[in-house]
Amino acid sequence: MKSKADPEQQPDYLELLQQALESGSAQLLADRLEELHPAQIADVLEALPRDWRRALWRQVDGPSKGQILLEVHGEVREQLIGVTDDRELIAALETLQPDELADLDADVPASVIDALVEGMSVRRRNRYEAIRSYPDDTAGGLMDVDAASVRGDVSLRAVLRYLRQFRAREGALPEHMNGLMVVDRENTYLGMLGLGDVVSLDPEARVKDVMSDVVPAIPVLMPASRVARLFENQDLISAPVVSETGKLLGRITIDDVVDVMRGEAEHEVMSRAGLAGQTDMFAPVWSNAGRRAIWLGVNLTNAFIAAWVIGLFEGSIEKIVALAVLMPVVASMGGVAGNQTLTLVTRGIALEQIGRGNIFHLLLREAASGLLNGLFWAVVVAGVAILWFGDARLGLVFGFALMLNLLMGVVGGTLLPLFLQRLGIDPALAGSVVLTATTDIVGFAAFLGLATLVLL
Repeated sequence: MKSKADPEQQPDYLELLQQALESGSAQLLADRLEELHPAQIADVLEALPRDWRRALWRQVDGPSKGQILLEVHGEVREQLIGVTDDRELIAALETLQPDELADLDADVPASVIDALVEGMSVRRRNRYEAIRSYPDDTAGGLMDVDAASVRGDVSLRAVLRYLRQFRAREGALPEHMNGLMVVDRENTYLGMLGLGDVVSLDPEARVKDVMSDVVPAIPVLMPASRVARLFENQDLISAPVVSETGKLLGRITIDDVVDVMRGEAEHEVMSRAGLAGQTDMFAPVWSNAGRRAIWLGVNLTNAFIAAWVIGLFEGSIEKIVALAVLMPVVASMGGVAGNQTLTLVTRGIALEQIGRGNIFHLLLREAASGLLNGLFWAVVVAGVAILWFGDARLGLVFGFALMLNLLMGVVGGTLLPLFLQRLGIDPALAGSVVLTATTDIVGFAAFLGLATLVLL
């Protein structure tokens, strides 16, 4: 593959590949593809309509297809696998490491996986089966079992000799290797030996005397989200994965953690709109419309409930037209305040910062903040209503209802995601919809109810 230019100075490779596809020149398209990294080709494939995507995929050389399948997401990966011949798919996936293959095997036909496993060496098969036995969203599902390890009772000279032998046997050292895992004779993890120490300290020094024990051992069943937080908080490049008894099983590297972080970020953004994180933006119209129809239906139901509440006070609105003008303000302010708190609490849940020990204090803090904001804005809107409509009682009702709904929004934004989590529902996906419905209904009921009691 040709050397890559500075990413900041590269041309728009999506546009270049589209031009190559439109030209119909296989050679031009091959030249363009040769200039790109598999991750860049994956980005282009996700950005192309499905017919063009298949045309481009047919022109990608076999060895690159395995790496590209690792980079593309969800439905796009499924489509590409579906249009690839089994023999070509086997040839592409044979180039992947066992941990990479484990990331794909759920989307690959069982017959292809069986053929790949049958053709593996015993060592490679054992590595693959070890990773495959753990769920994808755990440390075990992320790890590479081929972690380089040394015993603590050997010298640094012996470690250097081991590294040279490893490179001669494998052709290269493991990717993102910043150190070696130190174990005892029973393979229990003891610490990590940095590569810098291997080449800079006394060659006769013992590993156990210069190793570091600050790199934490990650339990094999730790959730992937917690692994990502650990890497982020401690600025790790790699970390060991251990069994329940402390035996070294493998290692996790920063490239795997970056994928987890990116997936979480995509999930959060897409969930706010009620969409799956790995949705193909060029999916067939019917399936695309069907997925969106679910949440549109939920929102429509909420709207009808809010309309029903308004209908209960139809007589009041007919007598005081100003109510129809002002009531959307009450609902909107409560929704905004609630969603601010909802976002904060949902993030706290994701980062495991919220539990039984601090939820009461958080609720008091948010309620106090909502009350202060409610009092301030109640005075503002009451003054506006009085100046606008010349009715002091209407201004007071308007301000009190807004304060009440603002307080309801922050309390709901605090408790709702915790309630949804206990029910096993993703707060990022459902929280905003439920909270908006709640603040709309409470806001309309409070404002129109108070207006009916006080003004009529």
